[in-house]
Amino acid sequence: MANISTGTTPRATSASTPATNGRELEAASDLVQKFRALKQEVAKVIIGQEAVIDQLMIALLARGHCLLVGVPGLAKTLLIRTISDVLHLSFSRIQFTPDLMPTDITGTEILEQNVSTGGKEFRFIRGPVFANIILADEINRTPPKTQAALLEAMQEHRVTAANTTYTLSEPFFVLATQNPIEQEGTYPLPEAQLDRFMFNLWLDYPSEQEEIEIVRTTTSDYAAALSKVMDAKEIIAFQDLVRTVPVAENVISYAVRLAGRTRPKRPGTPDFISKYVSYGAGPRASQYLVLGAKVRSVLNGRYTPSIEDVRTLALPVLRHRIITNFNAEAEGLSSVEMIERLIAE
Repeated sequence: MANISTGTTPRATSASTPATNGRELEAASDLVQKFRALKQEVAKVIIGQEAVIDQLMIALLARGHCLLVGVPGLAKTLLIRTISDVLHLSFSRIQFTPDLMPTDITGTEILEQNVSTGGKEFRFIRGPVFANIILADEINRTPPKTQAALLEAMQEHRVTAANTTYTLSEPFFVLATQNPIEQEGTYPLPEAQLDRFMFNLWLDYPSEQEEIEIVRTTTSDYAAALSKVMDAKEIIAFQDLVRTVPVAENVISYAVRLAGRTRPKRPGTPDFISKYVSYGAGPRASQYLVLGAKVRSVLNGRYTPSIEDVRTLALPVLRHRIITNFNAEAEGLSSVEMIERLIAE
């Protein structure tokens, strides 16, 4: 793989083992090639959104989950389905509505007759959560009780039903969508559930040239023929590979300091954070900053992350973890401004 140094590596954390053998370097090079091939395949269907595709793959390889926010018509569902097709993974779409029940997600038990014995017994019918990629469409349309049905699955990769625990197939990747415009009849996600999402990704409108290309392809008889790039076994191997990437102590310290500076009224916290922020990011933000930096460095042909990798991922990692207060709302300031100012300082 290009630009991989096989010389002295920075001191690694206890969770990271320096990877200097040929097999790991070869696997890292293979991941770069697979990633480029994936982007080429997705580009047959999705015009633009390259940064979002990059971040989705970073989250998948880091064993994280993503919350996608965007107005209707930006191909959020099509993007997720296309990635699942290219990755040769099972895909399940859950349309969240006010009447959706937790068992509609996790599954339910039914009473049926045993043909051989003639008796009746309960049998568990698995719900749509038993797939590799889960699209939780408009997740804020359903009450908190149903939203919470995903909590155990997202954190533990398992589901408990009728006192029985079922392990979900790996890889397990939850992609939830929200519409930022229409908020009537919605149930905002609690902070505990928001914190389970590695990234909060905002999809913007396409450029004029991109929209021309979108209209040209979608109003014709064009049908993309997608090739499979990776399967579940390969993805799991790449996820394990990411964990072996060594990280310099100064990069870890930067990630921890960056997350810590978002917490108001603590030593070292900037005055504007204490003035405009009610609650900052927790330790999970520091973990995701480092994990995301590891993946980004490998995908860019480097085998150890830099502070710039952490800075690049700070916005999607921290955006939904910073809760601004009334002072910020009165002055029209959002968490995005807080993060940008924090990085600049």
